[in-house]
Amino acid sequence: METSQQGDPVLRAGPLEVRLGDRTVLADQRPLPLTVREFQILAALVNRAERVVSREELYAAVWHGEMRDHDRSVDVYVSRLRSKLERALPHWAYIRTHIGFGYCFSPRPSTGEW
Repeated sequence: METSQQGDPVLRAGPLEVRLGDRTVLADQRPLPLTVREFQILAALVNRAERVVSREELYAAVWHGEMRDHDRSVDVYVSRLRSKLERALPHWAYIRTHIGFGYCFSPRPSTGEW
């Protein structure tokens, strides 16, 4: 992870740039509009890159509480975030689903295999 001129953390993954300090995301150097929750989920995943993160851990990081049984909030927001990333950067895949375990931020050029 790099740092900006202001010393804030910046992640670059292919054409995606996540500026954690100023809460902005750039796709091919263009702003990618995300909701607060979408950004929080992306930041939580980026901070745990290449690691499978459980739905419960994501919920605690974003909503600051314990996830209730049958709550699908994390899945809904990850789906929306993934759709926005895929529309903005169609030749890249960023979030991998590990069924029954959680999600992993693992940027790769898209091969259609995920």
